[in-house]
Amino acid sequence: MQTKGIIFDMDGLIFDTEALVYKSSQQAADSLAMAYDKQTYLRYLGISDEEFVEKIHADFDEQYGAETISEFVRRAYANSEAMFSAGLVELKPGVRELLAYLDEQGITRILASSNNRPAINRLLAQAELAEEFPVVVSANDVSRAKPDPEIFLLAAEKLALPKENLLVLEDSKHGVNAAFAADIPVIMVPDLLGPDDALTAKTAAVLPDLLAVRDWLKHN
Repeated sequence: MQTKGIIFDMDGLIFDTEALVYKSSQQAADSLAMAYDKQTYLRYLGISDEEFVEKIHADFDEQYGAETISEFVRRAYANSEAMFSAGLVELKPGVRELLAYLDEQGITRILASSNNRPAINRLLAQAELAEEFPVVVSANDVSRAKPDPEIFLLAAEKLALPKENLLVLEDSKHGVNAAFAADIPVIMVPDLLGPDDALTAKTAAVLPDLLAVRDWLKHN
């Protein structure tokens, strides 16, 4: 497989956002005396904001009431917004090194994230990475979020390369399943939650960070 184009996820892969979002939601839950922990948060990892709101209501409305859950969502997003606005999001290891290698090799890339476009633009601008990802596919561009393959199929269409020459980089179960459903090779770089054997079988590799992805590309 000769890789000519890379499709990057964003949250948890390029930016260390997942830990920050978990902290925000945990603070919101604690303030409302809700039974909530990291394992609870991990159930929603990799889905869109709209799906998160829908699922958190479905899971907790009966126990706490719809008004309390709506307030939980409001506080969780307010906490996240404060942290994001303060520029507290850090890059994951190896981001700049991998991008430099792709430039050297003439490998194109695109960002395909379940986040909304304003949030994507802000994070890229804060990290001075906007020019590195001139083409972005966001949740605003598709009707179905991961694990549906729509976002990766659209990214592949924009790259105009055969699927066998593409590679998706993902950190989450939903992302890996979306790439697998799109029939595009995928490397998983786990963030908060590692893969089981069934998920690993859907990947070309499971690697610890983006530096390892760069080294993998050198030999594949």
